[in-house]
Amino acid sequence: MDKKPQLQVSQKFMLTVLTVLCIVLIGVSFFTDKLTAPVQNALSYIITPLQKGINGMGLWLTDRADYFATIDELRQENEQLKTELDEVKEKNLVLIQDQIELNNLRELYALDNKIPGYEKVAARVIGKSSGNWFSTFTIDKGSKDGILVDMNVICGNGLVGIVTDVTDNSATVRSIIDDNSNVTGMLITSSDTCNIGGDLELIDSGYVHLEYLRGDVNVSDGDMIVTSNISSKYIEGILIGYAKNVSDDANSLTQSGYLVPAVDFEHMTEVLVIMQLKQ
Repeated sequence: MDKKPQLQVSQKFMLTVLTVLCIVLIGVSFFTDKLTAPVQNALSYIITPLQKGINGMGLWLTDRADYFATIDELRQENEQLKTELDEVKEKNLVLIQDQIELNNLRELYALDNKIPGYEKVAARVIGKSSGNWFSTFTIDKGSKDGILVDMNVICGNGLVGIVTDVTDNSATVRSIIDDNSNVTGMLITSSDTCNIGGDLELIDSGYVHLEYLRGDVNVSDGDMIVTSNISSKYIEGILIGYAKNVSDDANSLTQSGYLVPAVDFEHMTEVLVIMQLKQ
């Protein structure tokens, strides 16, 4: 009989406690929202700009990464273009060299036809004396190719000089502009003889010496001078150059002046060697 009232009290107590707890929780929830709302608002003023800044920084970093990637691509393209340009320049250089060589061969062929009746061998210039002029130089043909001392050498429009030394595979040529060169020439119009003397100082002005022309011979600027038939080493009729400023000497018996060489002695790559000595 005593236990039943105790059970009833306990159930009522528990119900009361639960009811009060629910009311308290509802109140706490209501007041918590009211209290935290200002904090949330304040935090939003701080967090939102930070989020925007972080997002902006992310976009900036992405843009910078894309920028540097583009720069790297442009550098690679630039290097590729430089390589292609170098290849084009190299090909153009080869074409230019081939064209120059072709022109030189054409000149040699034309000169060969101007001096018919003689066997000739083409040779490449492989060395020269110091200075701007080809006063003495080396060719890539020698005794194995039939080259002999005193053979005449020609190129361009006329006489270059004479072979002075020969090895098995090369030869030395002394040109008509060298200080030690003397060639007996003659006016093509009259066959009157003169001496053509080399001068490495005078050639800077474009001339060599023309001397010992007979005083009564009529000569004008531009008259052609060729190798003479009385020369001991040079084959007759090879163009040497053109008379310039010839006038009477003090003795009135001879004339002297200058000769403009027919050959460009500042630029020389190939020559022809006449394979026959003067008889």
